[in-house]
Amino acid sequence: MKKIDLFYGFLIGILASFIGVFLFIELFTDYEFTTGISTIKSEGKLGKLITLGAILNILVFFFLLKLNKELMARGVVLATIILTVVTLIV
Repeated sequence: MKKIDLFYGFLIGILASFIGVFLFIELFTDYEFTTGISTIKSEGKLGKLITLGAILNILVFFFLLKLNKELMARGVVLATIILTVVTLIV
């Protein structure tokens, strides 16, 4: 087992969540990305936005399992757990 795969999976999970947040703001709001983040933060809905962005992690998780990259899939789950804690704090 390569422990670095866990770290790669974590990075993939964080990146997938960021892409999910970016896509949500660009496709479903009238704001651009930076103004959308600041507007949603001022409305107190940043945690909900992070949660919506983390939905993309489900697809990444099952894709990595299909490729038999179990340790990377664990990293995606770890990223999702850490994003959940961040969401609770925000």
